Amino acid sequence: MRVIFMGTPEAAVPTLLGLLDAEHEVLAVFTQPDRPVGRHHVLTPPPVKEVAQAKGIPVYQPEKLRTNEGMRALIQELAPEVIVVVAYGKILPAWLLHLPPFGCVNVHFSLLPKYRGAAPVQWAIAMGETITGVTTMLMDEGVDTGPILLQRACEIGPDETAPELTERLARLGAELLLETLAGLRAGRIEPRPQDETQASHAPLLRREHGWVDWRLSAVEIRNRIRGFQPWPGAWTLLEGARLILWGAEAAVGRFEEDAQVAPGTICAIEREAFVVVCGGPSRLRITEVQLEGRRRLPAREFLKGARLSIGLRLGREGPPPATS
Repeated sequence: MRVIFMGTPEAAVPTLLGLLDAEHEVLAVFTQPDRPVGRHHVLTPPPVKEVAQAKGIPVYQPEKLRTNEGMRALIQELAPEVIVVVAYGKILPAWLLHLPPFGCVNVHFSLLPKYRGAAPVQWAIAMGETITGVTTMLMDEGVDTGPILLQRACEIGPDETAPELTERLARLGAELLLETLAGLRAGRIEPRPQDETQASHAPLLRREHGWVDWRLSAVEIRNRIRGFQPWPGAWTLLEGARLILWGAEAAVGRFEEDAQVAPGTICAIEREAFVVVCGGPSRLRITEVQLEGRRRLPAREFLKGARLSIGLRLGREGPPPATS
C-alpha cells in the first residue's frame, strides 16, 4: 500500500521499520519538530526522523497541520492509500482523517476503550493492571474514540516498568499493524464501535502526578514507581529536597503496630533498603533512589551518606509542592 507514516518517539520506530520490511511504499514521514533535550538544551531530532532519513524517506516536521495549506496540498499530491499513526503527538484535522481511502489507522498501546489518551502504558501500570495490549483503530475526530480494527492482549509483568512494557508493546503493535493493513486491503476486517461504558482515560503526565501520597498502600505506591518511569518519576521530599524513587517492593506481613504511625515515616533501615510506613497500614522497602541533582543509586550506596534515621518522615501533608 502507499503509506504516509506519522510518529515521533522510539516506540513508533518498530512500526515504521515493519512497513518497510513488508515492502509497503512509505511515501513520507511526518514527525514532531526537533526539540531541545537535556540540561544543555541540545536540539535533538525525534527517533523516527533519524530512522526515516537513514532509509532515504522524505521527512516533514510541521508545527501545525490543521491550517497548513502547504502540507495539505503536499499530502493530497502524495495520494496515500492509508495514513499510519503511532504516537505522533498531534491531533489530526478532519480534512486529513477523510483523505486516504483506507483512512487513518492508529496503533494505540492499550486495549481500547481503556486508557484513551497520551500515556496509556504509564497509567495502566500505575493503576495496577495486569493485562494490557495493543489496538489498531480507524481515527475519528475524538481522542482515541474511533472504531476498533484489531486488538491483541498481553500480560504486564509484576516487576515491569513503563519503558520495558512500551518496548514490548511497540513490537507487538508493529506486527498488529501489518496484519491490520492486510485485512483492510482484503476486506476481512469490519470496524466495530468502542463501548463507551468501558472507557477510561490516560492523560498526559505532569510533574505533580509523580508526587507520592504515602496514605496509599505500599502496592499502589510501587505501581506508580514502576509506571511513572522515566518521567515524571515517583517522588517525595527528604528534608526539603526532591527524592525520586526508582526501585521498591511491598513488604510482606501484617503491620498493625504501624496503625498510629504517620504515613511516610521511616520505620526501619536495612543494609539494602530503607522501609517506609504506608497506608493500610503497609510497608514499602525502597531499594533505589535519586536525590535531586545527584545520580541514581542503589539504596545501600545512598544510605552511606544520607544519614537517615528511624522516625524521619518523608514528604509532607497536602498537595505536591510547586515544581519547575
